[in-house]
Amino acid sequence: MPTVRKGQAGEHISRDEFSKRFRQEFYDPAFRAHDRAIDALEEIAWQAYEEGRKAPMTEKAGPEFADADYDLSVEWRETRDKIRAADARRRAGTTPSRVLVICGSSRNDGTCPGEMSKTYRMSIAVCDQLRADGIEADLLDLSHLTSEPMQRIYPCKGCVSTAMPLCHWPCSCYPNHATRQTNDLMAEVYERWSAAHGVVILTPVYWYQIASPLKLMVDRLVCADGGNPDPTRTSGKNAEKAKQIELEGWDYPKHLADRVYGVVVHGDVAGIESSRRALCDWLDWMGLIDAGFHARLDRFIGYYEPYATSHEALDADRALWEEVRNVARAVARCVAELRAGRVSRLDATLEDPRPK
Repeated sequence: MPTVRKGQAGEHISRDEFSKRFRQEFYDPAFRAHDRAIDALEEIAWQAYEEGRKAPMTEKAGPEFADADYDLSVEWRETRDKIRAADARRRAGTTPSRVLVICGSSRNDGTCPGEMSKTYRMSIAVCDQLRADGIEADLLDLSHLTSEPMQRIYPCKGCVSTAMPLCHWPCSCYPNHATRQTNDLMAEVYERWSAAHGVVILTPVYWYQIASPLKLMVDRLVCADGGNPDPTRTSGKNAEKAKQIELEGWDYPKHLADRVYGVVVHGDVAGIESSRRALCDWLDWMGLIDAGFHARLDRFIGYYEPYATSHEALDADRALWEEVRNVARAVARCVAELRAGRVSRLDATLEDPRPK
């Protein structure tokens, strides 16, 4: 067995440092009248951190899991059950076709920029076209991470790089009540991906890469590609057990495979092609089905022109608007063909000699 390497994280932070960080959440002077109550809450939070109460509410896993006696997180099971129900609805022949439209920009008019994003405007156009084609459109606007209180996607902790079975489907790294890492949007995101017959991702380019809210979501979807649906097999996050299971043979299940996808990437100077390729390569790897050439779009808006007039540049580019609608049309048609049994992954039955 390989050695599990230790020594990076260091000791727990001090009680004083914990207090300073905790109190920062109550910086507003309006809280001062409630300092005694905050003192009591801080002590509870400190004890949870000291004792490592990551999942304070658990129940026995039961006979459907490898270890029926394992104390399974109630929150994880609730998320898992919602994902299963969503996927069952998707598979039902009578369910209306549904496409998840993801606006990957960080910008909206409810936060510092004070103006909506071009990505959002194009996302609305995609939704409108999908509905015109008889498809239910589910808009996931990731810019709300920057404008809504206590709305967040936490970063991936990289469990896969220790061993694939340590990465659970859905992700069990969050919520972590011991470290106050709660209100993680991904529980909802997993359900919405599971309910969809297709996905359209729209993103601007920020510094040669996709926008950071979208990157957070992409990283946290690693559990959908090979993730372990039974956390009891690894006794939660037991690295030694996970390594042993992987070395004995792991089947790398693709939990979101066989959905249709389209991609729209836009920028103003550089990075659109590499970002579009990276997104499409990722979706291909997860086993999704591209809806054809017209569903994979990258374009400049206001190339080397002022940022201040970028919305006007978008208004003027009528061809781009039609190309964006074509992404939606291509996905809608491919979803219909998929559900009719006329489209599938041509490589689905091939055995991968290098699964990972």
